[in-house]
Amino acid sequence: MSPQDPAAFRTRPEHRWPVLIALAVGAGLYAVLPSDASGALRYVVVGAGVLCAIPMIATNPARLTRDSRLGRGFALAFTALLLLANQVALVLLILQLLRGEGEGVTTLLGAAQVWAINVIGYAVVYWEMDRGGPIARRRDLRDALPAADFQFPQDSDRDAVSEVRRRSSDVEDWAPGYVDYLYFSASNAMAFSPTDVMPLSSRAKLFMMVQAVSGFILLALVIARSVNVLN
Repeated sequence: MSPQDPAAFRTRPEHRWPVLIALAVGAGLYAVLPSDASGALRYVVVGAGVLCAIPMIATNPARLTRDSRLGRGFALAFTALLLLANQVALVLLILQLLRGEGEGVTTLLGAAQVWAINVIGYAVVYWEMDRGGPIARRRDLRDALPAADFQFPQDSDRDAVSEVRRRSSDVEDWAPGYVDYLYFSASNAMAFSPTDVMPLSSRAKLFMMVQAVSGFILLALVIARSVNVLN
């Protein structure tokens, strides 16, 4: 069997569509940001999103069964562009909040959009980074995988009660998917710390730190501006 044959995978290959839908939502949120926070970059982000989606879908239209550098490269390139553009919008919104400029509701809505885009984008980074990426995680034997960047609850549930143990990595041969990293990204952005998923590598901790710091600054300024708007 070839590595592209789903039957050759250790566990069922992951669906392509959750991450594509999430990136489309991220691009859409960026496209409707207030014009003074995104400017002409909105057209670059949307155009790049459409162009990058083509090879991503072509290489793996339904499930992630084909290990393609092209498809993965375009996914990472668009995610990097989305996050970088979002950081520009973040800085502009922070300046607006500090100066008290812009319409209150519009600025606060833009801040929420920037926060949501960060959650989506960092989830893709974690998803692509951990254990060799989404294809390797479900195809390769565990001993052949690169060292994990994150530890999920299922990775340490082997000694739990039976109904919990049945979902553990050892028993079910479980592997995390994009939704798991999306939940983890949202938790990190809200709690500013690990919740049920623990970072294991230095690069994972650095990405989490950058995400948490930007979210904390944005949230602190949004709360301060909301108090002014309500008063």
